[in-house]
Amino acid sequence: MIYNTFKDKKISALGMGCMRFPTIDGDLTKIDEKKTAEMFDYAISHGVNYFDTAWGYHGGLSETVTGKLLAKYPRESYFLADKFPGYDVSNMDKVEEIFEKQLQKTGVEYFDFYLFHNVCEKNIEEYLDERFGIYDYLVKQKANGRIRHLGMSAHADLPVLDRFLKKYGDAIEFCQLQINWLDWSFQKAKEKVELLRSYNIPVWVMEPVRGGRLARLAPEHEARLKTLRPDESVAAWSFRFLQTFSSPVVVLSGMSDFEQVRENIQTYEEEKPLNAEEWTTLQGIVAEMLGDLTPCTACRYCTEYCPQGLNIPELLELYNEHKFSNGGFIAPMRIGNMPEDKRPSACLSCRACEAVCPQRIAISEAMSDFAKRLQ
Repeated sequence: MIYNTFKDKKISALGMGCMRFPTIDGDLTKIDEKKTAEMFDYAISHGVNYFDTAWGYHGGLSETVTGKLLAKYPRESYFLADKFPGYDVSNMDKVEEIFEKQLQKTGVEYFDFYLFHNVCEKNIEEYLDERFGIYDYLVKQKANGRIRHLGMSAHADLPVLDRFLKKYGDAIEFCQLQINWLDWSFQKAKEKVELLRSYNIPVWVMEPVRGGRLARLAPEHEARLKTLRPDESVAAWSFRFLQTFSSPVVVLSGMSDFEQVRENIQTYEEEKPLNAEEWTTLQGIVAEMLGDLTPCTACRYCTEYCPQGLNIPELLELYNEHKFSNGGFIAPMRIGNMPEDKRPSACLSCRACEAVCPQRIAISEAMSDFAKRLQ
């Protein structure tokens, strides 16, 4: 197992994400504890020492099962991360109640790592609102030793991420981002990593294979990768990419079966960063995977002519994300935080924007389709 040093801690480069445990009959609230225990035991015996759970994972059961399975190991032998569930703004005034319950559910006296969960457009105002006392309470728990290291996770775009860091960056010791070889450019992960580096904040990685999407490529894409690395799995390319470009302290993989645990641990026995040819090949595959998306270059000619004042480049970017991901939560989350008159449904189909678009994008049709997909 490869290890990275964070302050005085030696952390396994591969961490166990506790969001996608094996289940019974496909029911997320029915965790198969026997299979999950086998995964934990194998992971720990092969060097994994970082476990990441959260309030909402598996309908609230992940914390309980994670704590139960770790309880047979010495507390100092593993690192446990949990999060304040600000993704649901109704939780904002319950930070003390939730934190105490999380300690109870996991059966520990402290969290090694604790995060503001999913800082994003939907909740940034509440997270920054001092009336809720979230920041003050968590900093107090750190001072009391019940949180060893305070951090954040984010699905936010750059401006929101920067707003949070400008206010709380001095206390944020690490940040967890969605980084993979597709989102390096598609979701501006590269720029987000650079922003964190400007604050001297280490990077944690989530969604390295994008929920499994990057482990299941089209046959022609998989064949292209196999030509370059015959003995490497498709999933392993995602981890090799991260070993090449983002230098994260820990990469969290939400492994859902024993074979995934075994394979990922094998990958992390050594570093094998991508060479120039491999990187070029991977980026060629990205271009092909995104080839049928709307080719907006964000020149912003369109915005000058929109009578509704829509931020068309941003809406088209979210439209592409929503189409490629076949749904998901990112686009609805960000659109839901916009005023009604700035959403795709506000488009008048006047086509004034299309008359000046250098890419000849059928913007009005894209807005109409986007609005329907969001219903």
